[in-house]
Amino acid sequence: MSSVSMYQASVPVFIRMLGNLHAILSKAQAHAQAKGIDELVLTSARLYPDMLPLSNQIMIATDTAKGCAARLAGVTPPVYEDNEKTFAELNERIAKTLVYLQSFKPEQIDGSEAREVVLKRRTGEERLQGLPYLQNTALPNFFFHVTTAYAILRHNGVEIGKKDYLGNT
Repeated sequence: MSSVSMYQASVPVFIRMLGNLHAILSKAQAHAQAKGIDELVLTSARLYPDMLPLSNQIMIATDTAKGCAARLAGVTPPVYEDNEKTFAELNERIAKTLVYLQSFKPEQIDGSEAREVVLKRRTGEERLQGLPYLQNTALPNFFFHVTTAYAILRHNGVEIGKKDYLGNT
């Protein structure tokens, strides 16, 4: 019986889904151009007034991916400015996150199941071990924001489907 490593359960998953998200944003940009829609209408779109817009969904998804890999490896993640508004800027953010994720080697992350991860929350610090952090915080948060970005674009008429979300299996 083989086991899945912490690296395999994190970095390749983030890389695959961010690649799919990049492709989805490219389709959204083409949709906006074809329909004569100001792309800022789409990048600032929300599913509901109290939810964050598409641009923030991308920012949080990329922050979650780079932050998770860094924390599991015991390093400090890079900080982005969080000022992206256009599809090109959002796709550039995804691209630099992919480059960062691809810089990790399995040996940096494997064995981090019990490594202490410290999250800075509004209410203070939260301390978790690596495996519960990955399974119960990082991956669910990442998928929530990727899914919400997909849903915002689909709700606004971008012709994307489950295959775009899942990518090539």
